[in-house]
Amino acid sequence: MIFAFAESRGTSLRKAAFEAISAARELGDDVHALVVGPSGIAASAQELGAYGAKKVFVCEHAGFAQYNPEATAALLAERVKVGGYRAVVFVSTAQGRDLAPRVAAKLGAAFAPDVTSVATSGDEIVVTHPVYSGKAIAALVLNGAPAVIAARPSTFQPARTDGASPSVETIAPVGDPSASRVVVTELKIGGGGKLDVSEAAIVVSGGRGLKGPEHFNLVEDLAASFGNAAVGASRAVVDAGWRPHSDQVGQTGKVVSPDLYVAVGISGAIQHLAGMRTAKTIVAINRDKDAPIFKVADYGIVGDAFEIVPALAAAVREARRSG
Repeated sequence: MIFAFAESRGTSLRKAAFEAISAARELGDDVHALVVGPSGIAASAQELGAYGAKKVFVCEHAGFAQYNPEATAALLAERVKVGGYRAVVFVSTAQGRDLAPRVAAKLGAAFAPDVTSVATSGDEIVVTHPVYSGKAIAALVLNGAPAVIAARPSTFQPARTDGASPSVETIAPVGDPSASRVVVTELKIGGGGKLDVSEAAIVVSGGRGLKGPEHFNLVEDLAASFGNAAVGASRAVVDAGWRPHSDQVGQTGKVVSPDLYVAVGISGAIQHLAGMRTAKTIVAINRDKDAPIFKVADYGIVGDAFEIVPALAAAVREARRSG
């Protein structure tokens, strides 16, 4: 049996919840999941069945209204021990990166972060993840059970199944979540409700080649032309104050694996490549034909972004209208 943590916010599941189920299914068909949250979160449990969860444990408590790292880790570790699971799967969101190592430490288990593929080999679990800022891919063999795995966001795309509705079991927390030493007092959602780069199927990012924040509307317009794209940025742009840190893609920002990544005016420093080189398709637009970004790009356009991007946005809109 494989266990998955279904991440939520408030009383709604996040995309990462379904990605965790999809990654867990690659290790076995009997997937169980845990959902924690305030009163009302139980209503979302059935959604996980559509993606392959056979059983869903639900823990409702006012202490889970905001992310509660100590109480959630304690509950997860206890449930995994009791269930005798072979592996527990997270997604490396901000919450997953905090929670997964806590659970691994409590279980004394092997931990593999930022995983891009999973497979079984006899009694062992084999995973791959990028190393050296993405310049190489390491294969790790996880011995013993349970193994703790954190998948790279957007790598395991949620896939619906024709499975029956999952069995749902309500469980009690371990201890009193309200008594945790670490308390999240407020959650500030950045970006004015815009699509998060870590969850978007298409990401359009801008760099210093745009010459100033007043020109970032070119990137925003191209993203809008796709209809379902998020706007990202390089570290240099964020450090200059052109964009908020929530938009940053790279080693010190967010790691993304969208279906399409468009880099506008980004040279391709290794720190940026570490955050996006696992995208399914990469398109680079840069005036410098020797820019490192072209070494990882599937399609490269050498030229002036101020001319190319508006034309590309117009072409995308036309293709959507005619399609």
